[in-house]
Amino acid sequence: MLSKITTLHEKKFVGKKIKMSFSQNKTFELWQSFMPLRKEIQNVIGSELYSIEIYDKFFFNNFDANNEFEKWAAVEVKDFDKNTPNFETLILPTGLYAVFIHKGAASEAEKTYEYIFRTWLPTSNYLLDARPHFAVMGEKYKIDDRNSEEEIWIPIKRK
Repeated sequence: MLSKITTLHEKKFVGKKIKMSFSQNKTFELWQSFMPLRKEIQNVIGSELYSIEIYDKFFFNNFDANNEFEKWAAVEVKDFDKNTPNFETLILPTGLYAVFIHKGAASEAEKTYEYIFRTWLPTSNYLLDARPHFAVMGEKYKIDDRNSEEEIWIPIKRK
């Protein structure tokens, strides 16, 4: 299932964010507020949408579905020069990532994440790094279609 290990170079994003937990999932609300306004964003690179999660450094040490994290709905931009006050900005730092392809409905992504965190990561030569996680939803992404595909990027560092 692992697609590749790659170094991501710094990227700039414009979008909307919300605090949520796995038990109080507000993903639908976030995307519902972002999508109608996204055409206002200037200097967009590509047509991909990004779902970005920023977790506390110790979030996964004692996992609790009630712990909050920050979730973003965003697009990549060249710069922040001409963007409206309806949005916030985020810079993802350069770092190493493991990239996986989730095939199937978004509602079935839990199986992919379970594989990543319970099978692949513990047996790999890598540890989870404290940087943003994200999913890239490109041309093959079709929300809850069984033929949908999205890339899942997990921040890693060598053991």
